[in-house]
Amino acid sequence: MENQSDGGVGLLHGRTQMLIIGLNRAQNGAAMFGHADFAFGQYRRQASGNFRLILWCRNHCNPVRRKLCAGRVGHPACGSKVITFAVAKAGIFAYVFEQCLSLILAFVFFPLPLRAEHSSYQYFRIGHESDAQTKPSPGYALMGGGKDLDDAFRWLCAKANGGDFLVIRAADDDDYNAYVNRSCRLNSVATLIIPSREGAEDPAAGEIIRHAEAVFIAGGDQAHYLRAWQHTAVAEALNEGIASGKPIGGTSAGLAVLGEFVYGALNDPPDGMLASPEALKDPFTSQVTLVRDFLTIPLLRDTITDSHFAKRDRLGRSLVFLARLMQDGWSKTPREIAVDERSAVLVEGDGKATVVGSGKGAYFIRPVQPPALCKKGLPLTFVEISTYKAPTGSHFDLSSWSGEGGAGFTLAVRDGMVSSTQTGGALY
Repeated sequence: MENQSDGGVGLLHGRTQMLIIGLNRAQNGAAMFGHADFAFGQYRRQASGNFRLILWCRNHCNPVRRKLCAGRVGHPACGSKVITFAVAKAGIFAYVFEQCLSLILAFVFFPLPLRAEHSSYQYFRIGHESDAQTKPSPGYALMGGGKDLDDAFRWLCAKANGGDFLVIRAADDDDYNAYVNRSCRLNSVATLIIPSREGAEDPAAGEIIRHAEAVFIAGGDQAHYLRAWQHTAVAEALNEGIASGKPIGGTSAGLAVLGEFVYGALNDPPDGMLASPEALKDPFTSQVTLVRDFLTIPLLRDTITDSHFAKRDRLGRSLVFLARLMQDGWSKTPREIAVDERSAVLVEGDGKATVVGSGKGAYFIRPVQPPALCKKGLPLTFVEISTYKAPTGSHFDLSSWSGEGGAGFTLAVRDGMVSSTQTGGALY
């Protein structure tokens, strides 16, 4: 996704224009905004060449943010509003203009994106500051990574029914806010960055998630997500939302954590990832780290997901994951939804899914029998693996595990080598 920001003072869509409003410093007077300073509840002037900037700011907590503030005066979650004006020349005209402006400001307000800084998380919000009162509909957006798909985001936004859309991640910034805000008609768009277990256990972070009508888990590092969020207030809030019928989606690492089973990437080196040949050669290599008990989406029970599938040649390692799930006794009937880059599987609440995007689509994989050989230090042998290739525009029913508009074929692994019944032995 490209970061596209609007220019101009006060527009603040994107990281380059984000105003850091330190409300906890409001008690002490002014904060800084470029070359102009301002104080809360009043305005000041600071000359800058032939221009003057006049800024005014007022705190206006709504009920939800009062709860988040938890009685702490000046907590940044309370929000603020700002109006900025420029006067071309100093002199009597500017003086008269200022006097009139001081009266106008008492009645006119313009919304400004909210940024809440906390020691354990960050929260960025644009749009309306009061949460919407609307009922979302269930759905699951399984995005395979790469360039973000407008159609997939619009579908997920529509599930929010005009409510509040929340992006969660463990690192990076709020660049999704502007993108989603341009693509969808919503009450608000926000990003919650939770980098640690401390942040994930903060009740305020859980409350932010509970007040969203739709949640999207950004790409990044699923190992970071699992280490920071699993078995915390954040995971509890996410599962409460899923159970209540709220939609959720994810891309890349965000997709990887949606299934009952997760490839955790817990032992991947910082500069590398688990490659298919390595996994097929030894299904018990230390990089094959499987995790469960994070999110609970009933339609994704017994399911593991993977992204960047054909683009990064991940078929071999996916077959290893399925073999390990059976060998280790985690599931007798495991299955995988593997989504390619620039593709997405949009799953309705009843399990009926549509594939969109410009990538190679999705692959729905289910073994027919346990692996013949799945032991430490030995190449995998695993046959009779039923596979359905679903290109863009095709449909698949997760409940019946059947599709239309695609093609079925069988995969097998013998002595660590993958073969296919597709024409020409094509694997993808």
